[in-house]
Amino acid sequence: MAPPLGNDVHTIRSEHRHSRRSVLAGLTAVGVLGAAGCTRVASASGIKGGDLLDRLRAQGVVRLGIAGEIPFGYIDRNGHLTGEAPELAKVIFKRLGVDRVQPVPTEFGSLIPGLNSQQFDVVAAGMYVNPERCQQVIFADPDYQMLDSFIVRKGNPKGLHSYRDVVAKKARFATGTGYAEIQYAVEAGYKESDILIVPDQVAGLNAVEAGRVDVFAGTALTAREVVKKSAKAEATKPFAPLVKGKPHVDGGAFAFRPTETKLRDAFNVELRKLRQSGELFRILRPFGFTKAELTDLTAKELCGG
Repeated sequence: MAPPLGNDVHTIRSEHRHSRRSVLAGLTAVGVLGAAGCTRVASASGIKGGDLLDRLRAQGVVRLGIAGEIPFGYIDRNGHLTGEAPELAKVIFKRLGVDRVQPVPTEFGSLIPGLNSQQFDVVAAGMYVNPERCQQVIFADPDYQMLDSFIVRKGNPKGLHSYRDVVAKKARFATGTGYAEIQYAVEAGYKESDILIVPDQVAGLNAVEAGRVDVFAGTALTAREVVKKSAKAEATKPFAPLVKGKPHVDGGAFAFRPTETKLRDAFNVELRKLRQSGELFRILRPFGFTKAELTDLTAKELCGG
């Protein structure tokens, strides 16, 4: 199973109010691996469809941009690269003829700039696919879908089950740095300047347990994992946030430079095989994913058609 999402995994940093997955803001990476983050990959060749796949096969290693976020991609306490995206990358790139993966830890907000400035070859961080990002990178089809959930006090005393509930009941609201949940709350009518921004789900749990906020919003997966050992908090039933008045389901995927369509397409072929064989779920399950998080969504759909 995934490592516990407790205080022994993340060092809780001080809370801050600058405005993960929908806005390009920073999330401090866990672990720094020497020169990996300093070495740039070779420049794009200009060949139609890109030649990165051929170059990766020749050099035998692919550099993965990760953001130190459990369970999506992180360095564990033993210094090993793991998470749903890196473990999936190991399998797919092996099938594509690339034997090794090398992590390049960075802040979440630096993943797309780092990818496009050749600092690593692919983003392997469970990044949500949305139209804004689709203007900057190309995505593989999602390897998972995700609903939202709240971390609340035991018994959910304020009865918070949606962002509209948060607004209507004037609940004190928190979410994580750069999380899509910021925008979902704002769309429901919550004033952005009133949102407490904390580094991650562990800090969010701590804020709820201490009574500093009534609710912390995150993905259903991270919420249910982080509260497992809590005696004071629980996770609400997963729900789809409203975007432009309609229920919205997010999907996370690998990102590639826009020129590298050959690599993206080859990646998608192997991803589809893993999905059809059931191996994709076997890879994701140890990190807390359930069959409800499997998806047939496409990048095209999430990019807006």
